[in-house]
Amino acid sequence: MKKQLLLFAFSALALTSCKDDNLEAYEIEMMSGDWKVSKIQTISGKDNKTVLKTEIPTDCEAKNTLYFRSDYFTSYTYYTGTGLECQVSGKTEGKFTYTEESKLLSIKNDNDNERWYRVEVLTSQDLKLAQLFAAFDLNDDGTDDLIYVTYKR
Repeated sequence: MKKQLLLFAFSALALTSCKDDNLEAYEIEMMSGDWKVSKIQTISGKDNKTVLKTEIPTDCEAKNTLYFRSDYFTSYTYYTGTGLECQVSGKTEGKFTYTEESKLLSIKNDNDNERWYRVEVLTSQDLKLAQLFAAFDLNDDGTDDLIYVTYKR
């Protein structure tokens, strides 16, 4: 009976102390693929609720594509032009890191500075990032405002 009780105690301890190491890999896999910007919002830094500005990409800007691969490769392809005359204007490539526990995403493109984001939403169809760099005060209230970029598949 003592052996069974001891075995049960060790099993319970092992099960409660295990972290799901596959969750981060699952989220990176879910992040993998092409994403297009659906909107960019500037939110008041004072209350983190008041929408100060919303931008919806149109025409060629709507074709801009952020791409992630599960081997931590990332790229961003951007387009210029008017109407149906869109052409690739450039492409950046680099590496990213992601930590499931803190939801922090870092993108380091070749020949560029590392840029940090916080993943606010990640589903198979939606990705919303809070930009953690280049903060500014849009409404002149003395507090830096927040930029959220929402992507769709």
